[in-house]
Amino acid sequence: MSGDGRTDRRDSAGRQRGAARSEGRTERSAQAPGERRRGTDPARTVAFDVLRAVAETDSYANLVLPPLLRERAIRGRDAGFATELAYGALRLRGRYDAIVEQAAGRDLATIDPPVLDLLRLGSHQLLGMRVPPHAAVSETVGLARQRVGAGAAQFVNAVLRAVGRSTLDEWLTLIGDAADPHQDDAVARLAAVESHPEWVVRGLREALVGNGRSSDELEALLVADNAAPRVTLVARPGLVDDDELGGRPGRVAPTAHVLDGGDPASVPAVRDGRAGVQDEGSQLVALALAAAPLEGPDERWLDLCAGPGGKAALLASLVDERRGRLVANEVQPHRARLVEQALRALPADAIEDVRTGDGRLVGTDEPGAFDRVMVDAPCTGLGALRRRPESRWRRQPSDLAALSALQRELLGSALAAVRVGGVVAYVTCSPHLAETQLVVKDALRAAARSGIGVEPVDARAVVADLAAAPLDLPGDRTDVQLWPHVHGTDAMHLTLLRRTS
Repeated sequence: MSGDGRTDRRDSAGRQRGAARSEGRTERSAQAPGERRRGTDPARTVAFDVLRAVAETDSYANLVLPPLLRERAIRGRDAGFATELAYGALRLRGRYDAIVEQAAGRDLATIDPPVLDLLRLGSHQLLGMRVPPHAAVSETVGLARQRVGAGAAQFVNAVLRAVGRSTLDEWLTLIGDAADPHQDDAVARLAAVESHPEWVVRGLREALVGNGRSSDELEALLVADNAAPRVTLVARPGLVDDDELGGRPGRVAPTAHVLDGGDPASVPAVRDGRAGVQDEGSQLVALALAAAPLEGPDERWLDLCAGPGGKAALLASLVDERRGRLVANEVQPHRARLVEQALRALPADAIEDVRTGDGRLVGTDEPGAFDRVMVDAPCTGLGALRRRPESRWRRQPSDLAALSALQRELLGSALAAVRVGGVVAYVTCSPHLAETQLVVKDALRAAARSGIGVEPVDARAVVADLAAAPLDLPGDRTDVQLWPHVHGTDAMHLTLLRRTS
């Protein structure tokens, strides 16, 4: 034991226990050269290819993995294994990097990126999945031999054997102590152990407190970010019967169906667009815009930032039931095409237009032209980290300034585009205060300077009437903030605003 009561993990030479030697002096495999694997199974190979695509081309795992699985005919349990391996290694990259650095006894910057990805995959199999240790090591070493060469494969073998000598709990204690040697910075420790950048952890803690919750919930929130979410389907009203989708009813959105497994693309209603894959929180905020009290006509709705089209399809099905029509606007042409695909099952008279244009200009070009407007603003995505495993490592604190400026302009455009008496929903899949409450305050001040009167609509009352079960929403605010660890949804923010003049 060390003097402070913690377990001493160094050996007699002063190295961290379990640390591997350098690539030139690695531990030798117990197998004879002719018996060593020179490759691995297709599931592990595709997981490695996903990590390389994410690193080399800034691709998104959720866009890269499905076509690779189809192309290589990987299905069923193998597809599930590949998905958990790739997503888990990406989500927990920070944790595994800290462990690998200790196990290798060297700085991560000295490890070639493809080799580091292999070590992340092997570490996740050893510490995060129910894979027998010998299989986790031998299969990863075989993949390394196939993709990066025999020398690097020896290094991978040595490091993974070192990783496997300790349990996950032992490693978490070690990397937590290394991140916070004096145990006086809970953020640093949680960032290391729960695999989030420190600036994200601080922002999430502030968001919890700013929405009336306790900072003591922070660890539970980070743990929820690291859990693979269930697949949730949306039953688009008027297009599909509930019994076509299976699963169980959602906890939050009345249109939601939660699947316990399987490929959602195998559901006929999903294939033809009458249903879709959509988080419950995302469903709820669209339903809330449609349910917000309104005086006067309710015929023309606008989705200002419509790509990739999930909310637009739900809004279109709702407005169609009222004999109205939807305008879907998207600034990026390829995302506008995704919106068109999402709307394919809707009657033609429910869709007025799918446009490609800058949402910041709509308020000037069509002032007071819409009854309801959705602003699903581009954001950091900090509320959807469990679905976008690579996003936490790509975002930087500097992104907040540019994004919040864009969010203010888009909300200002929406307030100009809605008619007097109409309602705007401001939505983000980030709970960060700079992207939610502060944006709304700034946009309201700017609207007042322009002579536009606005009042808040009690979004909490609206969603309380809609929700499938009572929602835990502390405090006395009129906006709504959902949380993965409380509601089982992405951390969606919703503010409802009515134009008064």
